[in-house]
Amino acid sequence: MINVKYKLLTDTARTPTRGSQGAAGLDLYADLQEPVSVWPGCSVQITTGVAMEIPDGYYGAVYARSGLARKKGLRPPNCVGVIDSDYRGNIGVDMYNDGNKVQTIHPGERIAQLVIQQYAGVILNKVEELSPTERGTGGFGSTGR
Repeated sequence: MINVKYKLLTDTARTPTRGSQGAAGLDLYADLQEPVSVWPGCSVQITTGVAMEIPDGYYGAVYARSGLARKKGLRPPNCVGVIDSDYRGNIGVDMYNDGNKVQTIHPGERIAQLVIQQYAGVILNKVEELSPTERGTGGFGSTGR
């Protein structure tokens, strides 16, 4: 377990919650004053009214909520949003409508889930040659699977 500090930025913002004890993600809520329509093939940004202090060595991954994606066809357009550990602003979630009818997001509705994940630091080393592998430079579809 890691401790993550958070701040509610508005009077209507809601603390992220877990749907169950074993849930990996924290549900993020729409901090809206009135419902927002999302037209087919379009996206809108919904703010959560929450800012976080994600520890160094971690980041926040914003994923679609499976129920919202399945029932309303709403998901983040980039599939997974990334919140870096040095970001302290209002967490926003872009919502894209994959369906063929207008969908509505209501104030206080759960719109996405946030998973705090650890990552390895990377040091890039420029070289003249890379070690060979059986696959080599074979790209998309090259393994025949």
